[in-house]
Order: sequence, then structure tokens, then C-alpha cells
Amino acid sequence: MMTNATTIEEQLASLTRAIEGLTKHIQEQDAQIARLIDKADNFVASYVMGKQVEAHDEVEAPNKQHYTEKDKSAKELQISSDGLIPVDQLKEFIEGTIKSKIEESSRSSLTYSKPYTLRIHSLKMPIGYQLPKFQQFDGKSNPKQHVVHFIEKCNNAGTYDDHLIKQFVRSLKDNSFDWYTNLEAGSIDRWE
Repeated sequence: MMTNATTIEEQLASLTRAIEGLTKHIQEQDAQIARLIDKADNFVASYVMGKQVEAHDEVEAPNKQHYTEKDKSAKELQISSDGLIPVDQLKEFIEGTIKSKIEESSRSSLTYSKPYTLRIHSLKMPIGYQLPKFQQFDGKSNPKQHVVHFIEKCNNAGTYDDHLIKQFVRSLKDNSFDWYTNLEAGSIDRWE
């Protein structure tokens, strides 16, 4: 009986040590993630302010080694047997993803294409057409009401059907305008 009690006590002590170790490990990972988030925020802020981080800038890993961007991209994520990804690899992956998203968005923002087809683009507005003053939709009010007001204004000004597509962008602002500019090029061919 005494041996059993000691074994249970030893197991309890062992489990307690394991939990303490895991807790410490989680706290260290939380701290590293917080540092990574700060670094990512600083990277984004510096990019927005016009200072681009060069591809050869170094990133400090938790084990104090330095990796260049080229080294990081060549390295694959290695998952341990217990399903964990080392923090330094996770950090590198996140930084790489953030950089690629920023580069992608800066490229795509420079290459805008209208979301309507060439058929719509080639439509001519009626002779003597006067562009009405549109109520602008910001994405926060009722979209159905906005579309009804838009159609009525256009119809009153003498434009109908597919001609509405070319004018619709003039009735958008803020989030709804952002949505419109992100539509796939040539994806709209008729007003319905």
C-alpha cells in the first residue's frame, strides 16, 4: 500500500512538473508571438509610411540565429511528432505571408481593370445625356434602397438597362467602392 501511495505521489509530482513546463513553454511562445505581432505591425507601418523592408533584412529567431529572407523561403515548416511547429518557423512563415500580401496588394492596386466587359465599355451614352447627382452608398445603409434610388435617377435622366453598369461606380464610396474595385475584370456583362 505504501509503495502504491509513493507511486501515485511520484506520478502526481511528475504531472505537476510537466504542467509547469508546458505552462512555461506556452508563456514563452505567447511572448514570442507578441514580439512577432509587434514586428509585423512595425513592418506594415514602415511599409505604409514609404519605407520598404528589403528582402535581405534579417529576422532574429528565438535561438538567436539570423536568417535572411532567402534562407527562410527555402526552409520548409517542420512539424514535430506532437504536432507543434517551432516558433521561429511559424514566425518566418507569418512574416513571409505578410510581406507577400503587401507586395500583392501594392501590385494589384496599380493594375486596376474595370469589372465590366468590353461590350459594356463600348456602350455610348445617349446624346445630350446629363449625369445625375447620385446619392453615394457607403455599404452601411440599405443596399436594396440604394439600387432602387440609383435606377430611378438613371431612368429619369434617360439611361436604362446595361447603361446603368457604367454609371454605378459613381454611386459608391468607402467600403462599397473598395468592393467594386476588387471585382474581377470583365465579370459584369449585363444589368439584372
